Amino acid sequence: MTKVITLTNVSKIYETEELETHALKSINLTINQGEYIAICGPSGCGKSTLLSILGLLDQASGGEYTLAGDSVTSLSLNQAAQIRNCQIGFVFQSFNLIDQLSVFDNVALPLRYHHENFTAKEIAQRVNNCLEKVGLSHRSQHTPNQLSGGQQQRVAIARAIIANPAILLVDEPTGNLDSSAGDKVMALLEQLNQQGTTICMVTHDPRYADMATRKIQLLDGQILQAPQSPALAS
Repeated sequence: MTKVITLTNVSKIYETEELETHALKSINLTINQGEYIAICGPSGCGKSTLLSILGLLDQASGGEYTLAGDSVTSLSLNQAAQIRNCQIGFVFQSFNLIDQLSVFDNVALPLRYHHENFTAKEIAQRVNNCLEKVGLSHRSQHTPNQLSGGQQQRVAIARAIIANPAILLVDEPTGNLDSSAGDKVMALLEQLNQQGTTICMVTHDPRYADMATRKIQLLDGQILQAPQSPALAS
């Protein structure tokens, strides 16, 4: 099975004049194509830090990071931004949609900044396909503030998958939703994974973590439990 992400002895240290905080300690992790990973653990254990490093929003203090076969350990800000836009899809707890833009234009944003220079026809086709996947084709000309929280999160998922990323990183996707809307979002993520999307999700909810094919437990910046991928274990 193809390796999407490999972390080798990755650490993250935050330093001030008086304090040194080890947020991550010697993290070793492999995520394979098609996996659905849940990263779990108490508040302050390093979940968000790990996701930020996986998403190239932050750099590790030490160790090696390989994404889709290429080392991304030491990149400039521009290089990291380009790889994020092309190879990494993000779904944030707070949606991060732009209220001044329509649903269509929110979903289209990654393609408008993509190095491939998609035509307007190609963008429209991709956006419509993604909105159909999340069941919101009929809302394409609405603005985010005209949608429910659950609908906004589904728009955020459509935007995250528009560029066919190597991996979808999901940060507490149900944190701002009621249980009914949260269940629908999680059902959508499960469906996307069954269709081949590789997903790495941070969640504090054990019920949703159990929907993943593999759970990784963090405590004090260290992995306590990281079962092998079924493909590697066989």
